[in-house]
Amino acid sequence: MHDTTALLIELGAIILGLGILGRLAGRVGFSPIPLYLLAGLAFGHGGLLPLNASEEFVSTGAEIGVILLLLLLGLEYSASELVTNLKTQYPSGIVDFALNAVPGAVAALVLGWGPVAAVALAGVTWISSSGVIAKVLGDLGRLGNRETPVILGVLVIEDLAMAVYLPLLTALLAGLSLAGGSLTLLISLGTVGAVLYVALRHGRLISRAVSSDNPEMLLLVVLGLTVLVAGVAQQLQVSAAVGAFLVGIALSGEVAEGAHHLLAPMRDLFAAVFFVFFGLNTDPAAIPPVLVPALILAVITACTKIATGWFAARRAGVRTAGRWRTGGTLVARGEFSIVIAGLAVGVEPRIGPLATAYVLILVILGPLAARFTEPVARRATRLLGRAPATAGAVPAPAAAPEAPAEESPATPGDTARTRG
Repeated sequence: MHDTTALLIELGAIILGLGILGRLAGRVGFSPIPLYLLAGLAFGHGGLLPLNASEEFVSTGAEIGVILLLLLLGLEYSASELVTNLKTQYPSGIVDFALNAVPGAVAALVLGWGPVAAVALAGVTWISSSGVIAKVLGDLGRLGNRETPVILGVLVIEDLAMAVYLPLLTALLAGLSLAGGSLTLLISLGTVGAVLYVALRHGRLISRAVSSDNPEMLLLVVLGLTVLVAGVAQQLQVSAAVGAFLVGIALSGEVAEGAHHLLAPMRDLFAAVFFVFFGLNTDPAAIPPVLVPALILAVITACTKIATGWFAARRAGVRTAGRWRTGGTLVARGEFSIVIAGLAVGVEPRIGPLATAYVLILVILGPLAARFTEPVARRATRLLGRAPATAGAVPAPAAAPEAPAEESPATPGDTARTRG
């Protein structure tokens, strides 16, 4: 009885605290993720007031949070949208991987953490935060901008890459041999291909089988199917997160919209629990030693993300101001970086503190970069343009201001669903 009472008190305090922190973050205009992580650090091992009774429950809730994050991510896209983005945006995806995964891998090797940790830290620095970026685009009123589909296209490529990366990382962390890891990767690729094929050819039949006019029945069927598939995927060493993502892709139309509406509050709750759980398992005393590497890595990968966005927007024919906005918007890291680090801490515990510090830095810097990268770049360009005049050269006539072609009203061809 005493244990149950302590569990209820601790769990109630956690949820209430998350609600207060979320409201505070909303008023300030930032993502609540850093506050959730700080709360976990404060009440975890080595923190101010460690929680004991609710630790196992929070651990289970964190697993559900990851599953719901990936499920709702999959619900945002139809199979045809994913295939189209893959065909048109794959060069940008390759550049994204090369510029942003390599710094993380190199950092892990320089720190002496080994090749498996290098693969994990590469994922931490590679993947942008879809949740933070979606919120930033809405807050800044850029959903109808010409560069927004480019941003979403890069994020979609990253999501598809996760379906291959996560099973590979899981196999490496499990210590499987080359043959075992290759088999896991082949199973994952085959599963992804099969799901995309079935979703393209028979998506309406699947959605019709799951569909229900009763919200309660729809919630139970979709949630039960997702958890079941996630468990089977975990058993096959493919990753529960990938299984949940594939379920989301397979559903489309009104079923996907209804399920998204019903599950979004649950996603927000359990995702918050996940970030708290990650903080609970990170010793605050382990963060100061990795703070400098995390800061250096954050600065480097913020610049490489800006370069990625510039390249992707340039390929799409977006003008200069939109290219800078694209790059700045992609800077934020968040939920996926923490998911990857959470998988890897069993092999290299130091990844947890480094990833926590890294995400804290970039989840705060990300919205600022989205807002100010383009104005700073424009001012720097003007200053550089004036440099010859200060050296005695005859100043050139002022160029006509560039028309803000990127801020075009949203049209059916430009709009796309953002990810929560």
